Amino acid sequence: MKAKTPNAIDAYVGDRVRQRRKLLGLSQVSLSESLGITFQQLQKYEKGVNRIGASRLQRISEVLGVPIGFFFEEGNDRGMGQHLSPHADEVASFIASKEGLALTRAFIAIDDPNIRRTLLALARSLGASQAAADEPESWDRVDNLRG
Repeated sequence: MKAKTPNAIDAYVGDRVRQRRKLLGLSQVSLSESLGITFQQLQKYEKGVNRIGASRLQRISEVLGVPIGFFFEEGNDRGMGQHLSPHADEVASFIASKEGLALTRAFIAIDDPNIRRTLLALARSLGASQAAADEPESWDRVDNLRG
């Protein structure tokens, strides 16, 4: 028998549940206990293997402290008939990563707005210099201008 492939929208909604859970620092076990389900069931929701019913999604939104629309934000602009990728939101995926969570929490812990602005400027500078370093043609153009 062929394995069930997740529907793109179910996978997207599940991915949003996982991202929010991780952002809040909740384990699958703690969230599943709050919902009155097994952590295996939560895993299936997060992978999009099982669909989340309306009443369950309402409860998840309450526990995670977000409106139900949060789980569909990327889909609102695309129309319901189009294919949604669970990884369409690059920023949300980064924030849900281990490094993204650590960076976000560390940044939020900085109270001084001047330090935040300085750190943001540094990050932008590093990102721009990395992008320039990744473009070998740009170095050729600079060399051609000099010589």
